[in-house]
Amino acid sequence: MMKYQISSDDTEGIRIDKYLAEYLEDLTRNRIQKLLDEGLVTVDGKPVKANYRIKQDSRIEVTVPDAVEPDILPEDLNLDIVYEDEDIIIVNKPKGMVVHPAPGHYSGTLVNGLLYHCKGKLSGINGVLRPGIVHRIDMDTTGLLVACKNDYAHNFIAEQLKIHSSTRKYQAICYNSIKEKEGVVDAPIGRHPTDRKKMAINHNNGRNAVTHYRVLQNYNNYSHIECQLETGRTHQIRVHMASINHPLLGDELYGPKNCPFNLQGQTLHAGVLGFIHPSTKKYVEFEAPLPDYFVKLLNVIASSR
Repeated sequence: MMKYQISSDDTEGIRIDKYLAEYLEDLTRNRIQKLLDEGLVTVDGKPVKANYRIKQDSRIEVTVPDAVEPDILPEDLNLDIVYEDEDIIIVNKPKGMVVHPAPGHYSGTLVNGLLYHCKGKLSGINGVLRPGIVHRIDMDTTGLLVACKNDYAHNFIAEQLKIHSSTRKYQAICYNSIKEKEGVVDAPIGRHPTDRKKMAINHNNGRNAVTHYRVLQNYNNYSHIECQLETGRTHQIRVHMASINHPLLGDELYGPKNCPFNLQGQTLHAGVLGFIHPSTKKYVEFEAPLPDYFVKLLNVIASSR
């Protein structure tokens, strides 16, 4: 357990959740909100909520319980490590690997592999010890993810994802030729109103979502495209491309049920990932080549024109 004792000095009128987020850089906003909800933030000895506004010369105390050990077993999964240092680790995730344990997938996940490879040296954000995961990609999407080895790095990179200053470029194969060379899909994404497994364009309750796309090569019935995310919503590229009549090849959730090729899920690859490094404060960018199945599929499609 850790305790922070803060004197508000000349601070006046600022919401306590905003003040603590700026003052305690090692804690995420979600973690601070949870501590407030649990009564672990007090002002002059009395618990306060997130909307409390600080008064001058108050004594603020924040109690942070020790992170709990996750019930996840380390596994030697021979991860494809693209880059690693004391702060971050960049992994090229294969198709079929789940990022974090969930019902039906308690082993063989990226987190299982990271716990083994990093020997426990992963960030402990939001009260769970050593998850390390800053962002996720779908099980059948291949490509780059960054995990963090300490809470400072985690917060630093998570903030870049939040304000959309990081670089995330994907390659995909979608149905139907695209006439324009490039375009933007700007449409909010939320949970599907009737199918809880799906996301959908939702103008009432959806969150802002923007995808930039450009055509790399058109074929008779397909297009090879690059998508750059401005936001990072669940299934964003899959939902956005399906919404303009270009669902991803192999994506039976948002596209045709009968794929003409023997594929395992959508043809989507997170090929480029870039951000400001938490220690050097310099921009770094990483790239992962297209997986073999993707290259072979492009060759098959090209030869059938």
